[in-house]
This record gives sequence, structure tokens and C-alpha cells, in this order.
Amino acid sequence: MKGGTVQINWHESKPVLTLDFHPLSATLATAGADFDIKLWSIKPSGSPKKLPVVTYLNSLSYHSSAVNVIRFSPSGELLASGSDGGELLIWKLHSMDTGQTWKVLKMLRSHIKDIMDLEWSADGAYMISGSVDNSCIIWDVNKGTNLQTLDTHAHYVQGVAWDPLGKYVASLSSDRTCRVYISKPHKSKGVERINYACKHVISKAEQPLLKNSKSTKYHLFHDETLPSFFRRLAWSPDGSFLLVPAGSYKIGTASESVNAAYIFSRKDLSRPAIQIPCASKAVVAVRFCPIFFNLKGTNSDGLFKLPYRIVFAVATLNSLYIYDTESTSPIAIFAGLHYAPVTDITWSPDAHYLAFSSQDGFCSLVEFEDGELGSPYCLSRNVSDKDSKNTLQTANDTVLPTGSVGAVVAESRKIEVEEKVDGMDIEVSRDIGAFASDSSKTKTQDNPDDMIIKPTGNVSEVIADSKKNEAEHKTDDMVIEGVEAEHKTDDMAIEGVAADSRKQSPNPDGKQSESDKPQSSLNDIKPGPAEKTGNQLSSLKSTPASNKPARKRITPIAIDP
Repeated sequence: MKGGTVQINWHESKPVLTLDFHPLSATLATAGADFDIKLWSIKPSGSPKKLPVVTYLNSLSYHSSAVNVIRFSPSGELLASGSDGGELLIWKLHSMDTGQTWKVLKMLRSHIKDIMDLEWSADGAYMISGSVDNSCIIWDVNKGTNLQTLDTHAHYVQGVAWDPLGKYVASLSSDRTCRVYISKPHKSKGVERINYACKHVISKAEQPLLKNSKSTKYHLFHDETLPSFFRRLAWSPDGSFLLVPAGSYKIGTASESVNAAYIFSRKDLSRPAIQIPCASKAVVAVRFCPIFFNLKGTNSDGLFKLPYRIVFAVATLNSLYIYDTESTSPIAIFAGLHYAPVTDITWSPDAHYLAFSSQDGFCSLVEFEDGELGSPYCLSRNVSDKDSKNTLQTANDTVLPTGSVGAVVAESRKIEVEEKVDGMDIEVSRDIGAFASDSSKTKTQDNPDDMIIKPTGNVSEVIADSKKNEAEHKTDDMVIEGVEAEHKTDDMAIEGVAADSRKQSPNPDGKQSESDKPQSSLNDIKPGPAEKTGNQLSSLKSTPASNKPARKRITPIAIDP
């Protein structure tokens, strides 16, 4: 595993606000405050110490304001882009004699203010978008029409997600609520039409986190003062759980709030099942790896009951955490790579690359070696003599045809009952209020190198040894009663990557001195991210924020139901 900031002129040194990998070709698309969408090819450098080679391919110019979100359709034939002013474009890929090119297919008009996030349905026929006009809109992409406006939020909608099984959509707002909508189609003139009704409004927790603490209500999410205009939530590829950023909780009434991401079980979307503490900075985005991996079998006390491992990334304002569903501690942490907030995350379709963007005008890449995340889950548990097709045996003895994740999702949608998906969910039957970390036996089996980010590429310094950090930084305030009293340092070692000269805090006026700026491989890069003016949104997108590498031991915590 190696990672670092790719120092090229991504968007004329202006903030990079979003990025996404094409689901087939692995072309990387980025967009930001320069109004353009740019396409890049990513190839291995051929050297174990160098970052992947990023090559510019093309620019898509049409937007007249900053582009806040771009997402390829599941088929890869379409690209959706949302920008300031409520402009939502659908681009279509055309094959020509000179090669392939993207052209604007249609513009979807309904939002009256900046679009912050969007997500496609699994079949690519529909889309949901969220805006600072406090609404979400369900779109019919083929017709280009607004099917339904969900206007129940009282403040900006900064994140939306579409259930891959098609039953739910979810939204996250700076009004400190996460709303889950359930599909309830209605018939009009004999035709069934799509319709979503609000089923859950998650805002506060009423139960104490400690047995002896007083039962008080507290907010689960950050308010509008969170220094980011993105709260990008996501469903797992199999639809078994929902991962929500921007969490903030208190263990006791006197303690300070702890930043976190919440995991909601599909069986109970009304409250968090697990919380993942994330050091000193708020979580702004999450994204799942598109490939499932085989279980390692090293953790029998995990909180997930899945026949495979799911890997996901959690981005805070200044760092990136990589987790899987079989471990309680991060696989790796990248910190100190950017001097301004992280804005978006994306995985390549083969899980070979993980990219994340920042308001400082740069993007970082993480490259994984073959087999480093694990062996891909082949879905070949049982074989049918009738058709010789690979099958997967689920917990409820339902046989699923194998293939890609899409095959599992498609069949799961057929067999899903009203409120649960058997065998594809978080294990919540036991007391998840009592959380046990990996056993000593597991610790001795795990390779500590899998938990360490190696200083490669542009990374010049590794954070001090975790044994020294353990004495300096206690994390007792981040675990609930029932956590093991002691942890071996090697099991929880988090060696973030420290920044080079760019880790220095920016000047009070928001500008960087020449020595503080990351040096680009191109000569035409401009000094620091350009400031957008006119409103609070523009200011937040272009103002760098100082950051320090995360140095705390992190343990996911299960909330007592």
C-alpha cells in the first residue's frame, strides 16, 4: 500500500470539490471551482516507491459555476454533474471515429440553489439530488422529469444515498437530521408511479451510552457550523447497512463531543447500530469499495454477520480511514496530506486505487498491491448440477446466482421481505453494547504491516511510534463500558502519514507563503486555492483549514440498543 498527493495542476489550483471513477474503464473524473469536469487516466508507475502516473485526457466544459458533485451511472454510459445555482446536467458517452467523447444529453431543472450531492439508482433509471434549497428531488433520468420533491428538511441537504435494493433513499442535512424514505408506489390512471414517504427521522439519541449516566437527549449530528458543505453518506453495495458521516456524540454529560460516523442496520434504520469514532475532525464523506473480499477468519467477535468482507473509506476534514467489516480497528489511516478539507472519495472498479480530493486544489491517490485488501469473494459456495452456475448459499437457504455484486443485489431485491434481508445484515441480536476487541490469539496472527501506511511517494515522514503515542494520547473517552481494559499497541497501531512542508498552518489571511505551498510538477500552477466570493458557500469551499495528523487510537463502538 502506498499513497500520497499527486502534485499536478488538477483544476488551475482551484478547489477540487468532487471526483468519481468510471465503473468500467477506471477513468477518473474530477470537478471543482474552475467550472470544468476533467478526465484522467491512472496507470501504475512501475516503481514500488512512486505514485501512480496520472495523465490528462479531456475536459467537459458547460457549467457556468462551481461543480460540487459528479457521478457516473452504473452502466457507465451517463455522467451526472451538479453545480452551484441548481444546474444539473446529464452527459452521454458517444463513440466516434476519433475516439470517445462526452456530450450534454439534457439539463434537469427544478432545484433553485446549489446542488451538493446526487446518487443513481441501481438500474440507472432514476436519480436523487440534494440541494441547499433544503430539498431532495427524485428524477426520471430518461424523461428528464421531476418525479417527486422531498422538502421535509429545514436546512441544507448535503448528502443523499439510494438503496441498491431500491426500497429506500436517505438524506443528510445540516438541520442535524438524517431522513430515511421508504418506497410506496401509487397508481395514477392505472399506471404505477414512483413515490417515497419519510419513514425515519434520526436526530437525537434518548438512551444513555453508559449504564450509570443520566438519560438525556443529545444530537447525533453536527449543526450548520460544520466547516464543510458536504456530508456524503452511502449504502453498502449489498444494501445491508447505511453509513452516515457528520456524527457527533457524548459519552457523558460532562465530556466533549466525539466525531464519528454511524452505521445503521437495515433491520432497524431508526437508530445507529454502531458508531466509529474518528479523532478530532468531523467526518464529511464515506464510500464503499465495489468489490467483496473473502473473510480472513481472524475475528470471531465482529459486529457484522456477513459471508464476506466489505471494505469502506471514511474521510474526515483532514484524514482518511480505511475499515473493513471484519476488523474493529482501521486497516490504514492517511493524514496530513492536505492543508484544506477533504471533499470527496472514490474507489476504482477493481479496488486497485482509492482517490480523494481536497479544497487545497489537489487530489491524493492510494494504490493497493494485488491481494493486499484480500482475495475477492468469488460467490462459488454451491454448484448447481442443472446449469453448472456458481451459487451462494445464504443464511436463509436461499440460493443466489453468482457473478458481480450487481447479481447479488438484483436477487436480493427479489427475496427481500418487508423489513429485513436475512443473512446480509449486521448482527444485532446479541448485546452490542458490550464490545470486545480482538483476542490475543488474533493479535498474534495479524500482520502488523497491514495496519501501517508506508512512507512512499510524496510522503516524507511517518508519525512517531504508536507505543509512544499510546502514553501521550488516551482514548478512554472514546470507548463505552464493556470495552476491553487493555489493548496491545501493535493491534491498534495507527501510523498516519505526516505532511511534508505543506502541513504548516496557513497564514491568518488564508494565503500560503511560497514555502508552504505544495509544489506542482507543472509550472503554471497558481499560488493556493482561489477564493470564491459572494456567499457563505463559496467561502467555505475555498478557505483552507489547517490540519494535524490524527494520532489517537481508534476503536469502533457499538451503541447499546
